[in-house]
Amino acid sequence: MKYDYRETTDDLLTRIDIHTKYGSRDIDRWMLDLLPLRPGMKILDVGCGAGKQCLSYHKELKGQADITGGDVNRELLDQARRASAEANANIRYIDLNFNERFPLEDGQFDLLSCCFAIYYAEDIPYTIREMHRVLKPGGTLFTTGPMRTNKQFFYDVIREATGKEIPPMPGSSRYDSEILGTIRATFSNVEIHIFENPLVFETVEPFIDYTRASLSEDRKLWSSFFQDKDDFQRIMDSITRVAEKRLEQDGKLVMTKVVGGFMATR
Repeated sequence: MKYDYRETTDDLLTRIDIHTKYGSRDIDRWMLDLLPLRPGMKILDVGCGAGKQCLSYHKELKGQADITGGDVNRELLDQARRASAEANANIRYIDLNFNERFPLEDGQFDLLSCCFAIYYAEDIPYTIREMHRVLKPGGTLFTTGPMRTNKQFFYDVIREATGKEIPPMPGSSRYDSEILGTIRATFSNVEIHIFENPLVFETVEPFIDYTRASLSEDRKLWSSFFQDKDDFQRIMDSITRVAEKRLEQDGKLVMTKVVGGFMATR
């Protein structure tokens, strides 16, 4: 299945910033505690974006690892290179489209991570086979993605504001079904870990900023809701009114992120 999707850099970074400011748990710490990290290992982060995960590995291992990040978005790769240079981190970044053969030899990596990206693959079995191919025997695959119960409050507000059913999201509709099933069929010793992070908003504005960034970033998925800027603004105005009503009623807005971490051994 083909998803016509490209992350809009500013929208993506807006959402990451809101997760950090309003969440009560640190997903980066959760991942680092789960992973079998050790000095000297060779790591590949697929769909690395602006390099956040690569830099996290570098810091945790005090620079004692061979880290490569790959992404199809060259604007984000440029940001990753700048961030790594500022951190004096020797991280390699490459063009990598996970819908095509990875430009890497077989059996290279001890750990391959793919955080909040794998569900945009056109052919999940193909992409997961490529991940399996470049891992060493005994190497670890770690992916993260939204579970079906992820941010229900967000969808409830949009549904109430528009009167429309939410379109299938590539993440929550594929991650703990098609993707998990394919990982289990390809790898051994698959473990499922769940991370829940309530984002608590005392005012409407950050929730609206998050919603605006989400709808804009994934705008092709929401094409049945809006076609142009005027449609988009009308929907945002309606969502704002519903959010204001819920804030007045409950005193705060709580949107819980529910993330699955799938860890598998080659």
